[in-house]
Amino acid sequence: MPRDFAESAGRRSALVIGREDSFGAAREQLTRGGSVLLHGPAGIGKSTVLRTLAAEYARTAHTVLRCSATESESHLPFLALADLLGLVLDEVSPGLPAAQRTALESALTGRGESTLQRDGLALRLAVLSALRALAAAGPVLVVADDLQWLDPASAELLGFAARRLGDTPVRLLCAVRTEGPETEGAEYDRHLRASPPDTRAVRLGPLTRAQVSALLGERGYTGLHRSTVRDIHRTSGGNPLFALELGRALAESPAAPRPGEPLPVPTSLRALVLSRLEMLSDEARRTLLVASAGARPTPALLHAAGRENAEAETAQAAALGLLAPDPEGPTVRFAHPLISAALYAEAPTSERRAAHAALSTAASDPIERARHLALATTGTDPRVADRLAGAAALARDRGAPSVAASLGLLAARHTPADSTPGPEERRLAAAEDAITAGEQDLARDLAHEVLARATAAGERVRAWMVVIEAAGQAIGEVDAVFPQALADAGDDPRLLALVHYQLAWRGLVVQGDFAQGREEAAHAARLAARAGDRRSELLALAFQAQAETLMGHPDAPATIRRALEEPQDARVACHHNGAGSSRFRWLVMSDRLAEARTTVTALLREVRRRGMAESEVHYLRFLAETELHSGHCGRALELSRESLTLARDAGIGEGAGAMQAALAEAAGGDPHRALELAREAVRRAEEDGDVVYLSRALAVLGQASLVSGDAAAAVRALRRVRELEAAAGITDPARGRWQGDLAEALVRTGEPAEALDVIEVTRAHALRLGRGSVLAVLDRAEALVRAARGEHRAAVARLTSARERLAALGFGLEEARAAFALAELHAERPGRAPESASYDEAARLFRRCRALPWLRRVDTAVAARAAGPPAPPAPAEVADTLAGLAPMERQVAALVMEGATNREIAARLFVSVKTVEATLTRVYRKLGIRSRVDLVRLAAGGRTGRTG
Repeated sequence: MPRDFAESAGRRSALVIGREDSFGAAREQLTRGGSVLLHGPAGIGKSTVLRTLAAEYARTAHTVLRCSATESESHLPFLALADLLGLVLDEVSPGLPAAQRTALESALTGRGESTLQRDGLALRLAVLSALRALAAAGPVLVVADDLQWLDPASAELLGFAARRLGDTPVRLLCAVRTEGPETEGAEYDRHLRASPPDTRAVRLGPLTRAQVSALLGERGYTGLHRSTVRDIHRTSGGNPLFALELGRALAESPAAPRPGEPLPVPTSLRALVLSRLEMLSDEARRTLLVASAGARPTPALLHAAGRENAEAETAQAAALGLLAPDPEGPTVRFAHPLISAALYAEAPTSERRAAHAALSTAASDPIERARHLALATTGTDPRVADRLAGAAALARDRGAPSVAASLGLLAARHTPADSTPGPEERRLAAAEDAITAGEQDLARDLAHEVLARATAAGERVRAWMVVIEAAGQAIGEVDAVFPQALADAGDDPRLLALVHYQLAWRGLVVQGDFAQGREEAAHAARLAARAGDRRSELLALAFQAQAETLMGHPDAPATIRRALEEPQDARVACHHNGAGSSRFRWLVMSDRLAEARTTVTALLREVRRRGMAESEVHYLRFLAETELHSGHCGRALELSRESLTLARDAGIGEGAGAMQAALAEAAGGDPHRALELAREAVRRAEEDGDVVYLSRALAVLGQASLVSGDAAAAVRALRRVRELEAAAGITDPARGRWQGDLAEALVRTGEPAEALDVIEVTRAHALRLGRGSVLAVLDRAEALVRAARGEHRAAVARLTSARERLAALGFGLEEARAAFALAELHAERPGRAPESASYDEAARLFRRCRALPWLRRVDTAVAARAAGPPAPPAPAEVADTLAGLAPMERQVAALVMEGATNREIAARLFVSVKTVEATLTRVYRKLGIRSRVDLVRLAAGGRTGRTG
């Protein structure tokens, strides 16, 4: 096996970043014994995927034949054939007919004058016979990279053999370059026709921004601003080779470009397009430079910018393949973003400024005009700075905070030091816009620049607040900031309000102390009110309301009303930490799902309009949560996945996104994926030191474990949640809704006494707060406890009531779970036949919810009942089984086998019911069973006498 194959095998996860689907499709095809043709443009990763697949399948193949063609060698006849068969010629030639052997040896060794015209049939048959001879000894894998450069003779011979291999165990794994989706069909179709009939074509497309970020990180290009990664993704067009080259150029550059500045394009990439650019006339090249500087250049814009012959010059560029038609309109579109970037990077600075100067008057949009004016101007200029600040405000209002941050930074650079507002004020505005856009790393860098220069208390405190905001959930990592911020704030109530608001978050996230967080928020609200800072007051009131809601504090509704009073701040009102979010949480916890859905849908619409990236991530998650409660599992799964994708792309709220996605996967998707996501959420919360999200992530892990059938793991996770929430002072069971699952898991692990304790404690809080859905779920869990005790009639009554109440409240999934529990209870009741109608009803409800994991559990239960109980053990076996129990345990087990309830057993043995339950728990563990039903089944093979 070639060395590079072996190396690739060990690095598959890194090599196929962003290629999981394509790799999986190709892998599946090869596993079935088929062939694969990978195709896509240059640099898209075909060779990487090909080598990785080849390394994996070389282990099972008896023979691996490989060739890799190059353009410079494509004129040499039979070269690829020599690469494929040269090393095995001595092995196969003795078995070939003389004419075939002569023709093949002549072609491969160069001795003689073999040609396709003269020896065509003999050569074709020789290649086919050679492959069949190799396959007779074991499977053959033919690996051919860059098929487009195969010499015509080799391509013809390989195609002839491939079409005639039939069932011979020869698989082809090939890669061919295609230019793009517009032309790829014609390009690879001829290669597909030359492949075996069962060949699967797998196209490798561009990577997403998140995948480009992961690829850069894997190659060591870390620490890049998210805005820079976005520019790399846009400039590379998602091409991994181009992205890595751009990343390398940035790593080697002495100073990273600031937002708005072009990326350095390395010579290796410029060379790909400069040869064609050199074929343009000077005037056409200037026209393309203006087009590369514009946002969406059109012929009309180019005319307005002074390019009188724009049509003819762009037509010349299109003929050279530099421009491509735009299906959406008359926009001048470069064939690849890299062409535009290379053209701009190659142009002299004076020509760039001239292009921007022309566009600063030609562009119709005021934001574009201001940006071009800044890029055409050198040094400070208050007029330019004011234009840029106005454009930033307009971009902010349009919902483009990332653009606003870039414009604000340009405004700061053009602002003279003695101006009002000054450059630091404008840097802070840019940093705050960057926070809104989800570009925390840029915001943090700008804040530290301000702190290095500013002396004014207001600017310094605002900068500290940006540093804290940029930390996100990892607020514990910036603990040292708080004393400095308090010192800078002095006795100014407006500045102190900002600091105490962040201290409220610290108390909640780092210390897990809801009471402390509530007090800090209330103090911040009072300070802000005294200072007349309504925005800070509203944020502090919203925090206070949310803390009180989660604590089950009686003041929560009143605080929400205060946070919703006029006057309002539009951005705070829709922020994910604003009053609207607090009201949504209160509605969900109060079982008002329809109102909650309407509220969060409106909030999501507004933050999308404003471009508030982090808030959008959270509101997608909130909407998914609402849909999940309502039993719309498919919709919840879609929303959760969208939220998680956005979170990973922006690098914000990934733990919370993984947590909600785990819940949705457990309810409507893949339970194994749910466990992976839940563990990721727990890990992230632990790394961030976030006690609040840790308890929520553990609750999700417990629920996912229960759905996966691992009740013991569910108990371990949910016991930790119980401890953490008790320490934090959280008493409202509607926060995480995990208590019913803990009770159910405890019943399944044979610990009904603890289950009943969880139910009773939780029920007291739910009754106090009026949490109807929680009470119904607790009744469902108590029914399982009663069933474990043998109180079937009471258990059925509880389950029936719980199901009806959950249906009335609109909790579709919980209703279906109650129906399933009822079906299992009917099926397991001693002396009764399984009632398939009950399972049918549970299946109908789960199907309505699209709760696929639960539907599979119903199918499993029905199949188990249909198979019937296992053969009963002989009486002697029963006696032997019970012989290992203590005397009291044998007595209790024997009475259960007779059908006695726990209360009846307690009365007959003169012990308490709790003693009976504890004894049964030990019996279950020693016998390796889970419930009294298993004991009854054990007795079906014969009765054992009670011993004294």
